[in-house]
Amino acid sequence: MRTRGHEVRERLTEAAAELIVELGWSGVSTRVLAERAGVTPGLVHYHFSSLQALLTEAAVGALRRMVDGLGALLEQAQTPEDVVEHLTATMSEHSGIDPMSLLVSETFLATTRDAELRSAVAAVLADFRAGLSARFAELGVEAPEATAAVLASTVDGLLLHRALLPEPAAMTAVLRRIVAVRS
Repeated sequence: MRTRGHEVRERLTEAAAELIVELGWSGVSTRVLAERAGVTPGLVHYHFSSLQALLTEAAVGALRRMVDGLGALLEQAQTPEDVVEHLTATMSEHSGIDPMSLLVSETFLATTRDAELRSAVAAVLADFRAGLSARFAELGVEAPEATAAVLASTVDGLLLHRALLPEPAAMTAVLRRIVAVRS
Protein backbone atom coordinates (compact mmCIF):
# COMPACT_ATOMS: atom_id res chain seq x y z
CA MET A 1 0.00 0.00 0.00
CA ARG A 2 1.37 3.39 -0.98
CA THR A 3 1.52 6.18 1.52
CA ARG A 4 -0.30 9.44 0.95
CA GLY A 5 3.04 11.27 0.75
CA HIS A 6 4.22 8.98 -2.03
CA GLU A 7 0.96 9.51 -3.93
CA VAL A 8 1.30 13.30 -3.64
CA ARG A 9 4.93 13.18 -4.88
CA GLU A 10 3.83 11.04 -7.81
CA ARG A 11 0.99 13.43 -8.70
CA LEU A 12 3.40 16.35 -8.49
CA THR A 13 6.00 14.73 -10.76
CA GLU A 14 3.35 13.68 -13.29
CA ALA A 15 1.90 17.18 -13.32
CA ALA A 16 5.39 18.68 -13.65
CA ALA A 17 6.18 16.54 -16.70
CA GLU A 18 2.88 17.52 -18.33
CA LEU A 19 3.45 21.20 -17.64
CA ILE A 20 7.02 21.18 -18.95
CA VAL A 21 5.56 19.90 -22.23
CA GLU A 22 2.70 22.41 -22.28
CA LEU A 23 4.38 25.56 -20.93
CA GLY A 24 8.09 25.00 -21.33
CA TRP A 25 10.51 24.55 -18.45
CA SER A 26 10.54 28.20 -17.42
CA GLY A 27 6.76 28.56 -17.75
CA VAL A 28 5.99 26.20 -14.86
CA SER A 29 5.17 27.95 -11.58
CA THR A 30 4.52 26.48 -8.15
CA ARG A 31 0.94 27.74 -8.24
CA VAL A 32 0.12 26.26 -11.63
CA LEU A 33 1.83 23.00 -10.74
CA ALA A 34 -0.03 22.66 -7.43
CA GLU A 35 -3.31 23.39 -9.16
CA ARG A 36 -2.65 20.73 -11.83
CA ALA A 37 -1.71 18.17 -9.18
CA GLY A 38 -4.71 19.05 -7.03
CA VAL A 39 -2.68 20.08 -3.98
CA THR A 40 -1.89 23.30 -2.16
CA PRO A 41 1.29 25.19 -3.15
CA GLY A 42 2.74 24.52 0.30
CA LEU A 43 2.79 20.79 -0.43
CA VAL A 44 5.07 21.39 -3.42
CA HIS A 45 7.73 22.79 -1.10
CA TYR A 46 6.99 20.24 1.60
CA HIS A 47 7.86 17.37 -0.77
CA PHE A 48 10.62 19.06 -2.80
CA SER A 49 13.37 21.48 -1.83
CA SER A 50 12.48 23.72 -4.78
CA LEU A 51 10.40 23.90 -7.93
CA GLN A 52 13.59 23.24 -9.90
CA ALA A 53 14.22 20.04 -7.92
CA LEU A 54 10.69 18.86 -8.70
CA LEU A 55 11.02 19.64 -12.42
CA THR A 56 14.38 17.87 -12.47
CA GLU A 57 13.00 14.76 -10.80
CA ALA A 58 10.02 14.66 -13.18
CA ALA A 59 12.06 15.10 -16.35
CA VAL A 60 14.97 12.85 -15.38
CA GLY A 61 12.53 10.17 -14.21
CA ALA A 62 10.77 10.24 -17.59
CA LEU A 63 14.11 10.05 -19.42
CA ARG A 64 15.24 7.16 -17.20
CA ARG A 65 12.03 5.20 -17.93
CA MET A 66 12.48 5.77 -21.67
CA VAL A 67 16.13 4.65 -21.60
CA ASP A 68 15.29 1.61 -19.47
CA GLY A 69 12.70 0.59 -22.07
CA LEU A 70 15.29 0.93 -24.82
CA GLY A 71 17.67 -1.29 -22.84
CA ALA A 72 15.14 -4.11 -22.95
CA LEU A 73 14.89 -3.70 -26.73
CA LEU A 74 18.66 -3.85 -27.11
CA GLU A 75 18.76 -7.21 -25.36
CA GLN A 76 16.39 -8.62 -28.00
CA ALA A 77 18.69 -7.62 -30.85
CA GLN A 78 20.58 -10.51 -32.42
CA THR A 79 22.75 -8.37 -34.71
CA PRO A 80 24.05 -4.79 -34.70
CA GLU A 81 21.63 -4.10 -37.55
CA ASP A 82 18.78 -5.32 -35.31
CA VAL A 83 19.84 -2.71 -32.75
CA VAL A 84 19.42 0.00 -35.39
CA GLU A 85 16.07 -1.46 -36.46
CA HIS A 86 14.80 -1.43 -32.87
CA LEU A 87 15.98 2.14 -32.28
CA THR A 88 14.53 3.49 -35.52
CA ALA A 89 11.26 1.66 -34.89
CA THR A 90 11.09 3.31 -31.48
CA MET A 91 11.85 6.68 -33.08
CA SER A 92 8.90 6.24 -35.42
CA GLU A 93 6.64 6.41 -32.36
CA HIS A 94 7.69 10.04 -31.88
CA SER A 95 6.66 12.91 -34.13
CA GLY A 96 8.99 15.48 -32.67
CA ILE A 97 6.01 17.34 -31.25
CA ASP A 98 4.55 14.50 -29.16
CA PRO A 99 4.73 14.89 -25.37
CA MET A 100 7.89 12.80 -24.88
CA SER A 101 9.75 14.56 -27.70
CA LEU A 102 8.81 17.94 -26.26
CA LEU A 103 9.80 16.88 -22.75
CA VAL A 104 13.20 15.74 -24.01
CA SER A 105 13.73 18.95 -26.01
CA GLU A 106 12.73 21.19 -23.11
CA THR A 107 14.89 19.23 -20.69
CA PHE A 108 17.95 19.31 -22.94
CA LEU A 109 17.52 23.06 -23.37
CA ALA A 110 17.19 23.54 -19.61
CA THR A 111 20.48 21.65 -19.06
CA THR A 112 22.29 24.62 -20.58
CA ARG A 113 21.26 26.74 -17.58
CA ASP A 114 21.30 24.23 -14.72
CA ALA A 115 24.45 22.29 -13.79
CA GLU A 116 22.58 19.87 -11.50
CA LEU A 117 20.08 19.02 -14.22
CA ARG A 118 22.92 18.73 -16.75
CA SER A 119 24.67 16.23 -14.50
CA ALA A 120 21.52 14.15 -13.96
CA VAL A 121 20.68 14.05 -17.68
CA ALA A 122 24.31 13.24 -18.53
CA ALA A 123 24.11 10.25 -16.18
CA VAL A 124 21.03 8.94 -17.99
CA LEU A 125 22.74 9.38 -21.36
CA ALA A 126 25.94 7.75 -20.08
CA ASP A 127 23.94 4.74 -18.90
CA PHE A 128 22.24 4.46 -22.29
CA ARG A 129 25.55 4.72 -24.12
CA ALA A 130 27.13 2.16 -21.80
CA GLY A 131 24.31 -0.30 -22.43
CA LEU A 132 24.46 0.30 -26.16
CA SER A 133 28.25 -0.01 -26.15
CA ALA A 134 28.12 -3.26 -24.16
CA ARG A 135 25.59 -4.71 -26.58
CA PHE A 136 27.69 -3.64 -29.55
CA ALA A 137 30.78 -5.25 -27.97
CA GLU A 138 28.84 -8.50 -27.49
CA LEU A 139 27.78 -8.35 -31.15
CA GLY A 140 31.32 -7.70 -32.40
CA VAL A 141 30.96 -4.07 -33.50
CA GLU A 142 34.27 -2.31 -34.06
CA ALA A 143 34.93 0.54 -31.59
CA PRO A 144 31.72 -0.14 -29.63
CA GLU A 145 31.99 2.90 -27.32
CA ALA A 146 32.53 5.38 -30.14
CA THR A 147 29.85 3.71 -32.27
CA ALA A 148 27.39 3.88 -29.37
CA ALA A 149 28.17 7.58 -28.84
CA VAL A 150 27.67 8.38 -32.52
CA LEU A 151 24.46 6.35 -32.81
CA ALA A 152 22.98 7.79 -29.59
CA SER A 153 23.79 11.35 -30.71
CA THR A 154 22.40 10.67 -34.17
CA VAL A 155 19.14 9.36 -32.74
CA ASP A 156 18.85 12.44 -30.50
CA GLY A 157 19.51 14.73 -33.46
CA LEU A 158 17.04 12.94 -35.69
CA LEU A 159 14.36 13.22 -33.04
CA LEU A 160 15.01 16.96 -32.73
CA HIS A 161 14.83 17.39 -36.51
CA ARG A 162 11.73 15.21 -36.83
CA ALA A 163 9.39 18.06 -35.88
CA LEU A 164 10.82 20.16 -38.71
CA LEU A 165 11.81 17.81 -41.51
CA PRO A 166 11.07 14.20 -42.40
CA GLU A 167 13.92 11.72 -42.27
CA PRO A 168 15.38 10.56 -45.55
CA ALA A 169 13.97 7.22 -46.66
CA ALA A 170 17.44 5.65 -46.53
CA MET A 171 18.14 6.74 -42.93
CA THR A 172 17.88 3.26 -41.42
CA ALA A 173 20.08 1.78 -44.15
CA VAL A 174 22.78 4.39 -43.47
CA LEU A 175 22.68 3.72 -39.73
CA ARG A 176 22.84 -0.04 -40.37
CA ARG A 177 26.04 0.48 -42.39
CA ILE A 178 27.61 2.40 -39.50
CA VAL A 179 27.19 -0.52 -37.11
CA ALA A 180 27.79 -3.37 -39.55
CA VAL A 181 30.40 -5.88 -38.49
CA ARG A 182 33.15 -6.08 -41.09
CA SER A 183 34.72 -9.42 -41.74
